[in-house]
Amino acid sequence: MTAADPTLDRDATELHRALSDLVRVVQFRDRDRICCHDISVTQCYALEEMIRRGPSSLNELAAALYLDKSTASRVVDGLERKGYATRAPHPTDGRALAISATASGRGLYERIETELLEEEKRLVSDFEPEVRRAMVLLLGRLARAANARVDCGTSCAC
Repeated sequence: MTAADPTLDRDATELHRALSDLVRVVQFRDRDRICCHDISVTQCYALEEMIRRGPSSLNELAAALYLDKSTASRVVDGLERKGYATRAPHPTDGRALAISATASGRGLYERIETELLEEEKRLVSDFEPEVRRAMVLLLGRLARAANARVDCGTSCAC
């Protein structure tokens, strides 16, 4: 960050407002769509991570979801009760359990993802292909930058 950039404050403020608006809309849209399937948004995110990562420890899943271990455990407990996740001995760590999505959990996530992707297509259909591609690249880069700041501990919540 350089103090010499006179537009940085303005751009950061406008980005914050735009992201806040977007996140709020997407969160409520996702909540409304996902909850129709009798799971919470957090449980859906957990299923998505289990499918992407394969079997993971609770600590790994909690870190990926930006949750503390006890909250992640409750999320997995709920998925396990519904038959969407399972715990088994971890293949490399005898002290840990590997958490995985079941076939039923993968099927549920695929149905939810299909619905959300149809909504995304409607959302971006009026943009030119090069603009859509630029959005993907820009948002991916922004997500990686934000994640890197969280991983290195520079975005303390307090």
